[in-house]
Amino acid sequence: MTERLLAEHEALLVAISTTILRASLTTPGVVDLDVRDALDSLTTTYRTLQSGVYYESRPANPLAATIYSAVQQTAAEFRAEEQRHLGITRTLDAHVLAILVFLRRVELETNNGRPRCRAFIGWLQGAYANLPPEESPERSSLILP
Repeated sequence: MTERLLAEHEALLVAISTTILRASLTTPGVVDLDVRDALDSLTTTYRTLQSGVYYESRPANPLAATIYSAVQQTAAEFRAEEQRHLGITRTLDAHVLAILVFLRRVELETNNGRPRCRAFIGWLQGAYANLPPEESPERSSLILP
C-alpha cells in the first residue's frame, strides 16, 4: 500500500468510502464491527479473485451483508463508468483490494474496541463531511405499527 496507489485511485477510494458511509448511516444499528465484517469478507473475495477463482464470501451478519452488497455494486458501477468514458477498465481487482485493505487498516486504527463503537463511521463522516445527500425515493405518509 503506497501513497502513490492511493493518489492514483483516489476516485475509487472516495466511491468505496462514501458507499460504506451511506450504507452505515442508512442502515439502522450498524456499528464499526459490522463494517469490519463487511471489509473482511470483501478482502477475502478480492483475494480469491486474484488467484483466478471466483468465490464470494458474503458475511453471515445481515448488517455487514448490506454494506458488502453496496460496495460490490459500487465497484461494478465504477468499472462500468470507466469502460464507458475511457473505452477500457483501468481498475483491477488488485486496486479494489488495496483500497479495501487500506480502509480495513484505518478501521483498526480508529476502533476503540467497544462493541457499539462507531468511531470509524465517525471518521468517514469527518473525511467526507461535504458529501451531497443521496437522492431517496418518495416515502409514503402511511405509518405502520
